[in-house]
Amino acid sequence: MSVICITGGLASGKSTAALYLEEQGAEIIDADKLGHRAYDSGTQAYYDVIATFGEDLRAEDGSIDRRVLGKKVFGDPAQLKKLTDIVWPEIRRLAQNEIDANDSDTIMVLEAAVLLEAGWQDIGDEIWVVTVDPEIAITRCMSRDDLEKEAVQSRLDAQLSNDERIAQADIVIVNNGSEEALLEQLDEQWHRLMSEE
Repeated sequence: MSVICITGGLASGKSTAALYLEEQGAEIIDADKLGHRAYDSGTQAYYDVIATFGEDLRAEDGSIDRRVLGKKVFGDPAQLKKLTDIVWPEIRRLAQNEIDANDSDTIMVLEAAVLLEAGWQDIGDEIWVVTVDPEIAITRCMSRDDLEKEAVQSRLDAQLSNDERIAQADIVIVNNGSEEALLEQLDEQWHRLMSEE
């Protein structure tokens, strides 16, 4: 069994890449979905988040109100780091559990935007980085999310650069063109993996 880690910046196409690999037969682990599970009542992260950020996070049903939490950490790097120090290890634990539970020869793909920031490079056999030029990312994001250019730029500025990601990649998928061009690169890598299995 191979574990492929896919990461990339805003509007890079990493989700499209993961979806394509799933269509080829890979099993996908979506770190964003695990991120939501990390806040579930009863988890250690749930108790740690409330202990760190306050009882006022509890919604009426006992769950963590992520809007209240967001207001406490948004724009405050120190508070955000406190949160990621709690949540990222829980997401990694959940991802590792899914990997360990798979006893088949299926290729597994961990899609994680924060893979490199969180230090999860060692969870997989290969790191695939999907890149897109910043100007194209801005155009895609403005159109997709109906955001102003300045808002997209500030989100890009807060992320790792393409060069920083590429420096840690085993495979680089460049997504500056059409979806067809993206899928061709993915197809090539998928067939390589199949020939190595």
